[in-house]
Parts: sequence; C-alpha cells; structure tokens
Amino acid sequence: MKLLGNIIWIIFGGLVAAVGWFIVGLICMITIIGIPLGRQFFKLAELMITPFGSDVKLNFDAHPIINIIWAIFIGWGMALGYAMLGVVACITIVGIPFGLQWFKLTKLALIPFGAEVI
Repeated sequence: MKLLGNIIWIIFGGLVAAVGWFIVGLICMITIIGIPLGRQFFKLAELMITPFGSDVKLNFDAHPIINIIWAIFIGWGMALGYAMLGVVACITIVGIPFGLQWFKLTKLALIPFGAEVI
C-alpha cells in the first residue's frame, strides 16, 4: 500500500512540490544565514516525495526559540495550507489516506527544527 500510495502521490503533484521545496532550499543555502532554513526545506522536500511509510518525530525542545520564530513568520501559513488540503482530501473516503499525509506535512511545516523524518 505504501508503494502504491507514493506512486499516486508523486503522479498527482508530490514530485513537483518536492522539487519546488528543494529549489527553495537551494536558494536559502546560497547565503550562510539561510543554511538552517534550507535544511528545513530539504526535510519538507524529503517528506513531500514519499510521505507514505514515513513518519515525523517532533522534538520542539531541541530548538524552541527558532521553532517559535519559524512558526510565526513561515510555518503558520504553510501549516494552515497543508491542514486545509488534508481536510479537503478527507471529505471523500478514497482521499482519507492522502489527507492523513497532508496532516503529517502540517506537523513538519509548523515545527521543523529538531524534527526527524523517519
């Protein structure tokens, strides 16, 4: 089921979104100040390419101050968008597995520093 879910996810936009987050990460990596942000965008790209079978382990205590700054300036908008996509996907029975993946991305988008994609 994981393989089939990931194939469907990639076909219907997961690859495009992952490449987009990867490019944003590369742009952030150009400057020394943007390297920590670029690493978080790479995490999002990694989870976006194959969300089925992956899990997000949050560790807010690892970097609480930067997580709060991220959540205020970047994360809340991303998390809200992913959560809305998750709700829309969960409206149909067929979309529930995909909605759950959007909720997984919501967690990572809100608090990425210290989080691990397993």
